[in-house]
Amino acid sequence: MNSVSKEIYWLTLTIIMTASLWIPYIINRIIELGALNAFWDPFGNTSTDKAWAQRMMDSHYNAVENLVIFAPLVILVQIYSANTNITATACMIYFFARLIHYVSYTFAIPLLRVVTFLAGYGMQLILALTILNT
Repeated sequence: MNSVSKEIYWLTLTIIMTASLWIPYIINRIIELGALNAFWDPFGNTSTDKAWAQRMMDSHYNAVENLVIFAPLVILVQIYSANTNITATACMIYFFARLIHYVSYTFAIPLLRVVTFLAGYGMQLILALTILNT
């Protein structure tokens, strides 16, 4: 049995994390609105009274938008066999940068939010430049 590369490992963890980031803010909607109102919104227009829950939702959207960039880069690294310790480390840092970004966005820590966003972007650049240099 073949083991997955470190890049694919971190991509998979990033996908699982991103796919799960909706859970806390939906629980908040259920608590605020009640289950029926939270689930029976045909237009998806429920709002929250909690600023942290709105920021959490915005951070989740941002994570999805960035996953659309990160995932293909990791897959291209795999396709071109451009895997190195640098690409593996970049994928790991990306995961933790996105996790910390989510938390810092939720709790309104602006400097940390910006730094972690830029760190994630930097890891995407490392992957892209690695592919271009292959």
